[in-house]
Amino acid sequence: MTYDIKISPSILSADFGHLADEIAAIDKAGADYIHIDVMDGHFVPNISFGAPVYKCVRSASKKIFDVHLMISPTDAYLKDFADAGADIITVHAEAGPHLHRSLQTIKALGKKAGVAINLTTPNDVLISVMDMVDLILVMTINPGFGGQAFVPASLKKIADVRRRITESGRMIDLEVDGGITPLTAKQVIDAGANVLVAGTAIFKDGPAKYAENIAAIRG
Repeated sequence: MTYDIKISPSILSADFGHLADEIAAIDKAGADYIHIDVMDGHFVPNISFGAPVYKCVRSASKKIFDVHLMISPTDAYLKDFADAGADIITVHAEAGPHLHRSLQTIKALGKKAGVAINLTTPNDVLISVMDMVDLILVMTINPGFGGQAFVPASLKKIADVRRRITESGRMIDLEVDGGITPLTAKQVIDAGANVLVAGTAIFKDGPAKYAENIAAIRG
């Protein structure tokens, strides 16, 4: 199976005062997905925004909205994000008592389902859900804050997940999130990733540089 490389800019690094304009700008600059990091100050040590804010900016782009829920519990909020316009909803393996049920709910809402695994989450958590997921997100930092340095040990984790996907015979995107720059992008792609989330590396220079920064990561 061959996968196209997709870039999913994380709006966590955008200017929240002009969020809809920022989303439109990264869309125009060549983003494949729009990555929405939702944090609750409980599952991770930061708070971002909820479904009402996300719903207000959904019309800024027709690209795939890639919603990453770093919240616990998740199940009570899945319908809210589906109704707000999410195309992909990703939950963390540890964020609820029944990962399988959470993924079933996402699929029943008509959305693509993803599972996120942290640096210390055993990859074996994927065994019983490989037939359900459309995307697996490997965190390459500890979740909660943008601007962190990439953790090199995650490369082995990415490679192992890619092996599992290949063995499953299913077309499953392998996404990575954390510390992605033009340098680390090459490393994670070589390890098997095909969807790259980047925040600081894309948004750091302002809208005039978004296209150049996206191209550098893709390249």
